[in-house]
Amino acid sequence: MSSITSLTEAMSAPRLLEQVRARIRFKHYSIRTEHTYVDWIKRFIRHFGKRHPKDMGADEVQSFLTHLAVAGNVAASTQNQAKSALLFLYKEVLALELPWLDKVEAARTPKRLPVVLTRDEVMAVLLRLEGRHGLIARLLYGTGLRIMECLRLRIKDVDFERGEILVRDGKGAKDRVTMLPASVIPALREHVERVRELHRQDLAAGHGEVHLPYALDRKYPSAGREWMWQYVFPSASLSIDPRKGVVRRHHVQDQSVQRAIRQAVRDAGINKPATPHTFRHSFATHLLDSGYDIRTVQELLGHSDVSTTMIYTHVLNRGGRGVASPLDRMSIV
Repeated sequence: MSSITSLTEAMSAPRLLEQVRARIRFKHYSIRTEHTYVDWIKRFIRHFGKRHPKDMGADEVQSFLTHLAVAGNVAASTQNQAKSALLFLYKEVLALELPWLDKVEAARTPKRLPVVLTRDEVMAVLLRLEGRHGLIARLLYGTGLRIMECLRLRIKDVDFERGEILVRDGKGAKDRVTMLPASVIPALREHVERVRELHRQDLAAGHGEVHLPYALDRKYPSAGREWMWQYVFPSASLSIDPRKGVVRRHHVQDQSVQRAIRQAVRDAGINKPATPHTFRHSFATHLLDSGYDIRTVQELLGHSDVSTTMIYTHVLNRGGRGVASPLDRMSIV
């Protein structure tokens, strides 16, 4: 291929990225996935001197992934994320059914036990979180929700009377029902009333619209301003939707919750790499420790396979699979 043709192809990269974005939106992927995939595709193109992806193949993809692991020293999960982006580009955007696509091996993700807090540690962290962040943390531990499942909750998803939370379109595009802890209901009701007043103010100012999934805003143009569709945890400020260019009130950003919980863990003097997801791990482990059967926990967590849930049974093993050390049977002090 001539250098002039290569340059022309490289100049068409922005058009290619627009095709990527259009395909992602057609398949209803999240804005976060869109940003991640576009970023990896940009890095792939730049890594090979702005050559067009259709003029590259298995060798370049494998070389790029190897470069990430060796030179970039990235985690296996990051390497697999890059691979997913490139496979999406070739299969979904360029529509190239090439035999090498399925032969590109995924990096082996090491199997590690999840970080779990004890009940006392959970209490210590929760006591150091106030306001909205404290309420979110209590829901994470009390329901087993993932951080984004919690932040994307709509008013209609919380059933105070039945004591339930309906998780819509969770991981794997699945819905599920989990409990709403009775102890959090009074604080959550007060919070929702404050959110209702904020929504009234937005409507009075000519705003009050939120993002609706699956093009529901076209089917029901006024639904985005209805109370039931509002986020339970709205952002403190309005923002412009990057896809629609419309001024809307989005939900709280997960980064702010991450920072608040990290600080609370440090303040509590806990020497564990705890994150918001640690509350989900602790939820599952503590339920099993209380005698609930693994199938119930599996359903509450939304796991497709019970083997995923079984990792928490390993966390419960104490002192090397529950075996007493022979040293402890001696009287040596």
